[in-house]
Amino acid sequence: MLEIRNLSKSFGGVHAVQDVSFAIKEGSIHSVIGPNGAGKTTLFNLITGVYTPSKGEILLRGENVAGLSPDQLARRGMSRTFQNLQICLNMTAIANVMVGAHLRLNQNLFASMLRLPSVRKADQVCRDEAAQLMEFVGVGQYVDADSSQMPYGALKRLEIARALAARPKVLLLDEPAAGLNHTETGEIEALIRKVAQSGVTVVLVEHDMKLVMNLSDHILVLDYGKKLAEGTAAEVRANPDVVAAYLGAAA
Repeated sequence: MLEIRNLSKSFGGVHAVQDVSFAIKEGSIHSVIGPNGAGKTTLFNLITGVYTPSKGEILLRGENVAGLSPDQLARRGMSRTFQNLQICLNMTAIANVMVGAHLRLNQNLFASMLRLPSVRKADQVCRDEAAQLMEFVGVGQYVDADSSQMPYGALKRLEIARALAARPKVLLLDEPAAGLNHTETGEIEALIRKVAQSGVTVVLVEHDMKLVMNLSDHILVLDYGKKLAEGTAAEVRANPDVVAAYLGAAA
């Protein structure tokens, strides 16, 4: 589904990501972990078109998409959430989800201004799909609510619903459990499994190691922008270099 080849990104003299390579199988849950400052979010931003790589390739289903913009990647089946919530709190919950489907809607200005029957029908279909996605992620009770009225944990799941509205083939989640309590984390874990079981490939950056070890088919470990280790949860957990990176060399 996704292959990263010799990917690097420098900001001035700072090498945020250095010669990183890995591959992600279709339908899997692939996690990226590492200490703070390891380059995880920078890697996500490179893959999703927020940053342009200094060098390297990003292959999405065999096509080199390195340097493409986020909207171009969305059209090719890539969607993401962010480390900090990107919810429009001045909009309703369902409108936030509908925004994720904008690439599939009629964007003709005059048709929209005149509210032609075809536009009204498409908008209703979009609203119905958004409501179904809200049910899918477990926030169906907020269909008629303003997003500003929703608790933080529900907003996290609402953001996933919006990403799914783009009908992605691969979904990148940047710290989906950040700021959640134990119960909410369990709900996010169940939701990520549900998304993967629906056929969407999931790439995950997360600091909650219990969540990562429970969910992941494969794990990539970064440290100082470089690939430190890679493998299954059991292999990564037993890797002495990973233990040293998290706990210190003395440990």
